[in-house]
Amino acid sequence: MERVTTAPAPARALRIGPIELDAPVVLAPMAGITNTAFRRLCREYGAGLYVSEMITTRALVERNATTMRLITHHESETPRSIQLYGVDPATTEAAVRLLVEEDRADHIDLNFGCPVPKVTRRGGGAALPWKLGLFRAIVTRAARAAGDVPLTVKMRKGIDADHLTYLDAGRIAEDAGVAAVALHARTASEFYSGQADWSAIAKLKETVTSVPVLGNGDIWSADDAARMMAETGCDGVVVGRGCLGRPWLFGDLARALGGAGAAPAEPVDATLGFVAAAFRRHAELLVEFFDDEDRGCRDIRKHVAWYFKGYPVGGELRASLATASSLSEIDELLASLDPDAPYPGAAAEGQRGRAGTPKRPALPEGWLSSRELSAEASSAIADAELDHSGG
Repeated sequence: MERVTTAPAPARALRIGPIELDAPVVLAPMAGITNTAFRRLCREYGAGLYVSEMITTRALVERNATTMRLITHHESETPRSIQLYGVDPATTEAAVRLLVEEDRADHIDLNFGCPVPKVTRRGGGAALPWKLGLFRAIVTRAARAAGDVPLTVKMRKGIDADHLTYLDAGRIAEDAGVAAVALHARTASEFYSGQADWSAIAKLKETVTSVPVLGNGDIWSADDAARMMAETGCDGVVVGRGCLGRPWLFGDLARALGGAGAAPAEPVDATLGFVAAAFRRHAELLVEFFDDEDRGCRDIRKHVAWYFKGYPVGGELRASLATASSLSEIDELLASLDPDAPYPGAAAEGQRGRAGTPKRPALPEGWLSSRELSAEASSAIADAELDHSGG
């Protein structure tokens, strides 16, 4: 396991409304990843706020069966955190009210960071804050509906370098009464490529002064998190791709950033045996989550490359793990590994997940001509509520 080399930041909790976290760390929603199984696994290693997969407001209001299952938390999960994605103020308000009145969440986050073309070409995700009035209406009505349940906003810098939105959006969200704002320090056009612009997090922190500001982007280790907080002054970090195949990163983060008792007292070296045990536990929790061994074992397949990145696990064995259909088969394959193989260092570190390449964002025609929503643009966003990961 990678060791923290930057001097640990002073121990401090993060308060989001009435919720006080032992460590200023938030798990970023990732579609198909941050289900109940993965959230439970991360909690077993560290402390923080663990957010659900992104939920579309329309599907929630319509009580789509799959959506209702996704917002269900395990009894061990507290606080319960749900991220919503919406483009219509009334629908977003109704979705928030449903979660609050039915006591389904202790924290609600709104996503305005999705860079996926299918979303942005309809004016949703990272494109939406460009329309100031629409953004203000969604956040204001959602915050009002949330009442005592803290509502937060996650966003990107903007559409591209010439159309930045994050400072305006930060001010609007703060005035609307949100409990915190989080910034992925890239534009939609950058997708996940290049290097995150942490200076933008510092600028947002200078702009938004009454609620916590959280930073997101290029946190691959506890050292990165400590450095981001030191360089930007942000109040906490949001971790996404950095924890893929490394749920124990939350233990590292809690030890580096959290207070006493925030994580296991002694760090554990990430030998191959340690990693294999985490992989097996993840598979077990997925089987429980889906209530179907075959489906759970199929779902863990996409995690194989992330867990064993850099470790001496041959291609044939990796392929077998990526086709296993039962826990007993996974056990047999893992038993062939050398549990004492040490952490491989740099080979296991760095970027995880697809970065994509910079590209011109897909937007509704004429979207950038005005910061107010025209009738044509209003029609374009009507179909923007698609189930995509974003941030």
